[in-house]
Amino acid sequence: MSDSIQASSILQPQLKAIPQLKALPPLSLYIHFPWCEKKCPYCDFNSHQVKDGGDKENKGAQAGPGFDEARYIKALITDLETELPRIWGRQVHSIFIGGGTPSLLSAKGMDELLSAVRARLNLAPACEITMEANPGSVETEKFAAFAKSGINRVSLGIQSFQDAQLKALGRIHNGKEAQHAITIAMEHFSAVNIDLMYGLPNQSLAAAKADIETALSFKTPHLSLYNLTLEPNTYFANFPPKLPNEDEIDAIFEQNLALLEGAGYQRYEVSAYAKKDQECKHNLNYWRFGDYIGIGAGAHGKISFPDKVTRQVRERHPETYMQAMESTGHALIEARDIPAKDLPFEFMLNVLRLTDGVDSVTFSERTGLAMSTIAQGLDDACKKGLLDPNPSKLKASAQGLRYLNNLQELFL
Repeated sequence: MSDSIQASSILQPQLKAIPQLKALPPLSLYIHFPWCEKKCPYCDFNSHQVKDGGDKENKGAQAGPGFDEARYIKALITDLETELPRIWGRQVHSIFIGGGTPSLLSAKGMDELLSAVRARLNLAPACEITMEANPGSVETEKFAAFAKSGINRVSLGIQSFQDAQLKALGRIHNGKEAQHAITIAMEHFSAVNIDLMYGLPNQSLAAAKADIETALSFKTPHLSLYNLTLEPNTYFANFPPKLPNEDEIDAIFEQNLALLEGAGYQRYEVSAYAKKDQECKHNLNYWRFGDYIGIGAGAHGKISFPDKVTRQVRERHPETYMQAMESTGHALIEARDIPAKDLPFEFMLNVLRLTDGVDSVTFSERTGLAMSTIAQGLDDACKKGLLDPNPSKLKASAQGLRYLNNLQELFL
């Protein structure tokens, strides 16, 4: 008791940090599928190119083209079961099956996986269930079966509609196949997202405009627009293509933004655009510092408790992950409580990506910290014109969104 009385006012918010969580945030589930037909030269995600002919050593009855589907699904189910004691009684509001290329799963495999999830988790009645897919893996009958299994949202990795650009990006589909994939997806799913990239090798303003206009012609409820960057440990990092300069990229972005807003899309996150009420619920939960179970090779998870906020990371390589699940029942390479001193940055790193930000009270609700712990960062951000000065909101200004890294660093 005397220690808490003598503690300085500066330390008190951190000492009280975690026990102050009065309500737990919404909960989601992320499932990672780690295989692709081909590894793209710009990709730094945990994805592994499938081997032609399958895994000869571990090939099972349901083996896919280069991966043992039955074995991996069994590992995923075991992985989920190990997480159940940490989330008893909590409802899951969204599921995201990412990768990799999850649409490489067979219809039977996807149904088995989602049936296992429903049997073990309390899913919200309107649970959003998203699957990532690439145009090269789209089949009409398969998509119909995925929808029947419970998938209600699909995110298509289109990137561009122009054959030359797709070839430069190492994609396995062409522009015609990209358009066909969108048509098929919209026949089977009420919510469809198109992933596009800009700032592509030698991309002109006119070429970028053509990509956006083609995407808009499909009237999908959601678009994601990413600036191509050269990430470490990728082929492009070692052999960089000629990309547009900064001024050219800015011009492309401003053009794209005007086209999207003119077509009725609102930018609600740095790279995400949606028609009214069509935002991705799963990603919104990430950006609002919600909780999520992460299962699968390389998956990350964040779970809050009344007295702590925890993070987990799993083995990255699919084979190592499956072996660990089979031998020990878990594949964790990291499991830790987030130190109170790190919570402000982790929170602000996410919420400042949202164009509308969040209510200021969300900071204390999700971290257990008093607002005084970020007072200096807020003051500095406002003075630099990077933050909206409204004290009831934590929201980046237009300049803050443009220089988001600079804004986020103020809370390190």
